[in-house]
Amino acid sequence: MRCVTPHRSLTSPRSLTSCRGLTALLTAALVSAAFFSRPAQSQPRPAPMVQAGEGRPYEIAGSEVWDVPDPVSGRGYQVFIALPPSYATQPQRRYPVLYVTDADYAFPIIRQLGRRLNVEGPKVDEFILVGLSYAKGEDGGVSRQRDYTPTPNGPSTAPANAIHGQARAYQQYLRDEVKPFITGRYRTDPANTLFLGHSYGALLGAQILFTEPALFSGYVLGSPSLWYDKRHALTLEARYAKQHQDLKAKVFMYVGAFEALRKGDPRYNQTVDMVADNRALETALLSRKYPGLTLRSEVLNDEDHLTVAPRGFMHALKYLLPAR
Repeated sequence: MRCVTPHRSLTSPRSLTSCRGLTALLTAALVSAAFFSRPAQSQPRPAPMVQAGEGRPYEIAGSEVWDVPDPVSGRGYQVFIALPPSYATQPQRRYPVLYVTDADYAFPIIRQLGRRLNVEGPKVDEFILVGLSYAKGEDGGVSRQRDYTPTPNGPSTAPANAIHGQARAYQQYLRDEVKPFITGRYRTDPANTLFLGHSYGALLGAQILFTEPALFSGYVLGSPSLWYDKRHALTLEARYAKQHQDLKAKVFMYVGAFEALRKGDPRYNQTVDMVADNRALETALLSRKYPGLTLRSEVLNDEDHLTVAPRGFMHALKYLLPAR
């Protein structure tokens, strides 16, 4: 059925409205008739549930994974590599290298931060990122409490069978295996090699800084566990100061404001004062007046031990790797 409107009414809003209204009513009636005259149909079956593990594993584009075992301990380790965007197009260029502990967590975050900071123009220099894995087949907690701590005197809260205190052996592994592996395969700038660690990883960094500082040119000590074994790291610092007149390194330290000790306030630490420990180390280093030391320390507001790392990473990149 058609709705016919006289030619003269084409300019009449009323006539046009009436025609449209009639058409709409007829259309609705036809749709309703078709619906009620149609036999009932069953609802479509939902798609089958996908079981966990059936999808393809996620891979970070542009990254590489290499096995770099430790021949001394016999443990297998891996290094995760992310090359800078210009690496393939600038074959004559050499790049800073940033080694990061706890690679499972820190590697993807730092890789993205380094790229995102440069989205609207260079803020940080491009760098080769090296993630240091836990031992293959081990839980991360097992690896880090063994490889990142300086003495066997672990905290009372650790499991009874936990092994601590092999950080010197792991430091040797970094020096003799990891660094030669990286420098032998990639265009690195030997004068610009940086170490970044958080928590126990920063405790390892403090040990390297005060026993073999030339292993890296710069250090990021994020929320370092300076409380470990009665502030053993501060003992290492004092021992170094007695034997040396200079400490050639660029050091960035950060800690969350809520890592201070305030019992009864759940936002703060309840057993150790990591803010006070950071300030103690900062004060000690500044008092030495080392001509080759550049130091910056920040207390980041509204952050605790579990939230502070990404923000600390970003500040560290801007401080240690400013764009040229």
